[in-house]
Amino acid sequence: MTSATRRRHLERHRSDRIGWLRAAVLGANDGIVSTASLVVGVAAAQVSPSAIVMTAVAGLVAGAMSMAAGEYVSVHSQADTEKADLDRERRELAADPLAEERELATIYERRGLDAALAQQVARQLMAHDALGAHARDELEVSPALAARPVQAALTSAASFAAGAALPLLVAVAAPAGSLLVWVPGTALVFLALLGAMAARTGGASQGVGAWRVTFWGALAMAITAGVGALFGASVG
Repeated sequence: MTSATRRRHLERHRSDRIGWLRAAVLGANDGIVSTASLVVGVAAAQVSPSAIVMTAVAGLVAGAMSMAAGEYVSVHSQADTEKADLDRERRELAADPLAEERELATIYERRGLDAALAQQVARQLMAHDALGAHARDELEVSPALAARPVQAALTSAASFAAGAALPLLVAVAAPAGSLLVWVPGTALVFLALLGAMAARTGGASQGVGAWRVTFWGALAMAITAGVGALFGASVG
């Protein structure tokens, strides 16, 4: 194969983006939806503009911290599970490498290789990197998809704050009497752009991505506005 052919055959895969992309999209989506919903709900209850802005600021700070803590705990649990599985696999390899080689060969047979070739592949991979082969093919743990708790926590907090800042700025800049128009309207635009950008980064349909986050964001804001209006009428 010539170098030109090799260059033409290079493929771009996006699986290595799954970890940070998921955390970033989730954080920004939650930031936009939760803060816009808070603003809409409080505005529907007919409180003062200063109270609306203060609610949005509190939602931004509390949400960012909550996202960071929740993401760290969740992803750290995944990392602990992966580490425990790898430690167990390491002990099994030390105790009975032949049995582990047979186990690996059986996996390759189920994937379509004949018995002799599966055994040969298992033996060569075991000789090269036994733990890596079992981690990848038995445990389905790969470096690209490995859990990274700190990265996920920081990404979620930063993306939540960035998302929440958008409806907060609109709440500050928009006329007090038209917040119920400006905040949800701009929030839906932000959500559509976020969904399209995330889908493009991940190689999926931009239209589907935009529609999905916009629909659920609109539903969340509508429900929150209804609750705010109900409680506002009850208090009034």
